[in-house]
Parts: sequence; C-alpha cells; structure tokens
Amino acid sequence: MEAINTLLLLGGGLLFLSVLASLVSARFGVPLLLVFLVVGMLAGEDGPGGIRFDNYGASFFIGNLALAIILLNGGLQTSIKSFRTGLKPALSLATVGVLVSAGLVGVFAMLLMGIDLAHGLLLGAIIGSTDAAAVFALLRSGGIRLNDRVGSTLEIESGANDPMAVLLVLMLVGWMSGRADGGPLTLLLTFVTQFGVGALAGLGGGWLLSRLFARLRLADGLYALLLAAGGISLFALANKMGGSGFLAIYLAGVVIGNRPTPASPIMLPVMDGLAWFAQAVMFLMLGLLVTPSKMVGDLPQAFAVAVFLMLVARPVAVMLCLRPFRFPRHEVLFVSWVGLRGAVPIVIAIFPMMAGVPASAPLFGVTFAVVLVSLLVQGSSLGWMARKLGVVVPEPDPLPQARAPLLALTPTADWLTLSVHPDAAAIGEPVGTVLAGALPGAAAHCLALSRHGQLIVPDASTRFAAGDDVLVLAPAGEGEALSRVFLPQSEQDGPLCERRFFGDFVLDGSARLGDVAGLYGETPPADEADLTLDALFARRYACVRVVGDRIRIGRLCLTIRAMNDRHVGRVGLRLAADRQLHPLA
Repeated sequence: MEAINTLLLLGGGLLFLSVLASLVSARFGVPLLLVFLVVGMLAGEDGPGGIRFDNYGASFFIGNLALAIILLNGGLQTSIKSFRTGLKPALSLATVGVLVSAGLVGVFAMLLMGIDLAHGLLLGAIIGSTDAAAVFALLRSGGIRLNDRVGSTLEIESGANDPMAVLLVLMLVGWMSGRADGGPLTLLLTFVTQFGVGALAGLGGGWLLSRLFARLRLADGLYALLLAAGGISLFALANKMGGSGFLAIYLAGVVIGNRPTPASPIMLPVMDGLAWFAQAVMFLMLGLLVTPSKMVGDLPQAFAVAVFLMLVARPVAVMLCLRPFRFPRHEVLFVSWVGLRGAVPIVIAIFPMMAGVPASAPLFGVTFAVVLVSLLVQGSSLGWMARKLGVVVPEPDPLPQARAPLLALTPTADWLTLSVHPDAAAIGEPVGTVLAGALPGAAAHCLALSRHGQLIVPDASTRFAAGDDVLVLAPAGEGEALSRVFLPQSEQDGPLCERRFFGDFVLDGSARLGDVAGLYGETPPADEADLTLDALFARRYACVRVVGDRIRIGRLCLTIRAMNDRHVGRVGLRLAADRQLHPLA
C-alpha cells in the first residue's frame, strides 16, 4: 500500500509541476512537450529525483496507448476540407518523404558514426517520420493559424507517416536479427497490408462509431469514455490484422469528427483533455527512461545527425515530394522546417532493443538527443518562422453574434443575432447599403431590430444606430463577413488583424481584373485584364488555392478572403501604400 501511495504521489506531483511549468514555457516560447520531457529527466536517475526507471516493455506499452489517444484526438479536429486540400502532398511526404530522409540520414550516420549501413538505415528509419503529437500540440496550442494548404499538409502527413516508419524499422529489425523471410514481393505485400488494412479499419470503424453516437443516449461523462475505448479497440484490431493501428485510429477520428452528433459538443472537449494527459504522461515517462550521463559521449554525433536531418535530409525530401504539387517556395521552406520529431521516434527506437538487435542501445540515445534538438530548435521557432515566411493567416475577428438556428428553415441559411458596436462602420448607414456592401453578390435580409427595447421592422432605407440588436437571415457561412461591419472601426492593430491583412474592401471572385485595376489607375498585364479574380488566382497558383493566397498588381494587393468550394468566393483588396504585409506579399 505504501508503495502505491508513493507511486501516485510521484506521478501526480510530476504532472502538477509540469503543468505549472507550462506558464513559463508559454512566456519564453519553449514547447510544452519539451517541458514534460525535461521534468521527467530531472526526476530520473541522473536528476535530483533519482528515480531509476528502465522498463522498456512498460514504456513501449504506455507510449503506444498514449499515441493512440493523441492520434484519435488529432483526427477529431481535422476537417474533411483539409483532406481535399492536403491529402495528395501529405501522402507523398508520408511515404516517399520518409524513405528519402531515412536513406539520407542512414548514409550520413554511417559515415559520421563509423557504423555499418544497416544500423545507419535503422537510425534513419527511426527518426524518419514527423510526430503527430508534437505537430498537433504546437500548431493548436501555439496560437498559430497556418493557411489551409500548409496546415492540412502538415497535419495529415504527421498522422499518416508513422506506418511507413514502423514498416521500415520492422523490416530492418527482422533482417538484422536474422528473422526476416521472403523477398521484395513480401515486403511490398507488407507495405500494402499496413496501409490498406489500417485505412479500411479506420474508415469502417469510424463510420460505425459515428452511427452509434448518433443513436445512443448516455450520461454525458460516458460519451468520451466510449469513444476512447472504441478508438483503442480499433487501434489494436488493425494491428492484429497486420495493418497500421496508428493510421486506423487517426482516420477513425477524422470520420467521427466530421459527422457531428448531439454528443459531439460533450465529448470533444473531454477528448482534448485526455490527449493532453496522454502527451504529459508519455513525455514524462520518456524523460524518466533516458539516462543523460550515458548519452554524453554520443551528444556531438547526435547533434550532427539532428542538424543534418533538419537542414539537409528533410528539405531535400520535402522539395522532391512537393515539386509535383507546385507549392510556393516559401511554403516549401516552412514545411521543410516543421519536420518535428517527438515521442514517436523514441517509442519506435525501443523496437530494436526489445528484438535484441546488436548495438541498438546507442541508437536510442542518439534518437532521444535528436528529439530534444528538434523540439528545442524547430518547436521554439515555429511561430517566428511561420510569420517570417508568410504562411500565417489571421484568426477571425471575434464575432458579435449568437449563431442560433432559431428556425430550421434550410441548411443553406443562418439566422444571426448581431449587436451594433458604438464605433461600428454601419452606424448611420441604410440597411440595404450595409448588407449589399458586406456581402456583394449574396442575398441577406434584416428581418428585425431592437432599439431601446422597441421592436422595429426595417426596410432598406432604415439606418442602423449604436446599440441596435439585429436579426439577419444570411447565406450559410457568411456570418463572419457580415458581422465585420458591426465591429468597432478601431480594430486591433498589427499585420495579422483581419482588416489589415485582407484590406477594407471586399470583391467578388467573379469581378474582372481590368475593371478593378482601372478604378485605381493601375494597368494589369494585357493577357490578364479580361480574367476574373478567380481565374487570375487559378493562373498564378498552380497548386490548390486557399485563403491567404496573395497577388500584387501595381499598388493593388489582392488576397483570397473566402473560398467557395474550389473557386475563389471573395477577395480582399488593399493598397500597397500600407506596408504592413507579410514579407513575401
């Protein structure tokens, strides 16, 4: 009993200290996952805590369980729209990219560390994949909103590249331990099985679970528990069938997250908390597992491998994989930099040790050091690099509205209640003019407004006043643009304020470039003057277009503000006299 209490005290205390330390990490830009890792190391054998922990079997089990929860939560928060935008480039990075980076690191490690090529390739395969835990945590908790093309590519890649890394490691472990059988055809079949079974299990299991949640009526606290249990079961089932459990549970999360049910608002916040708990436990455990004093001799070589991976292997792999998709150069540079390594490589590094591969212990130490460098250097600079390379788009301005489906007339319309701020641009302007200016080409109707406690049924000539509460029927998804005219004109400053980023003027994607440029005395290229803005962006951007894509025509800066399926719906216009634009505009 005493031992149990001691264990609970140590575990709870470490978690408590790690979460408190997050306040410091946020202030100094240190990734929270690194804080958990360092706290575990300080509590370990070489730290003040002096706890000796070397159970690799338990670490492997806990690591897989935690990764399953993290990937499930990552899938829940991935929009299906992201798959339309980033699936193909992400799959290229998750397969060919892992092979290229693993091969380059393997050759470099062989030359640098004096090991044979098999051990070099094993190290390259272990650290060849990015880590979903690190990517999801840093992107979602760091206050960074990337444009959809970059963000979706990174998230899907990090969720889908684990099967390739695991497959490579298992192949090399089997070969080096003398247990491999079969030739190239067997390896190809294993690869197809990993991806095929994992994808089918994830999509099918996710669909079944989403149907179940739509029909069941449980106590609120049980929904998230059922989801976690179902996800872990899918993870194990896919593994037992020879597929990738990592891919299965991620895809199951995507399916469930994109099929909203009455239980979704209840279980999603709980799953987010479970994912944070899983990350904390996993990184604390991995910090306890490592013994820094045994790694000192390997640090110079590990640092060299980490630098080679960040500056050579990952960029080369990204450039090769994204070239067919015509990503802009600055986005290729950013994707190259965000090759974050986290808990996955450390967990995978336990494979060869458990399989008894000779001389595999040093690879674990090098892997741990590579993860430390990646989190410290890449993780800490993620926000700065995103702003420097211009891949960030502003968060939507806070909307003074309650999205209330007061009457479920049609799924294509929203009923919005909006309040007119005392410093709003709409004050004193006719209702018809304001609505037409806010939503060019779209029909919105002001049905009623409340002024000083009195209900008014407005017509097009009724003028808005400060403090009015307005009921508007607008096309679905247009609330953000509509509410902007009711916000204060003195919005927050800075290049990532919506108004400064997109501009004060909103144009329809069907507007003709020559007409727009002529209003400001600019002359567009002769072969583009008759193009619509939608066609202009299609011509300039060979890749999938997303919000935040920008074109300069003389003094005019045109920025995609909203997409309508695969076409440009609205474009923000601003004059280049104001230089508060991202540096690659």
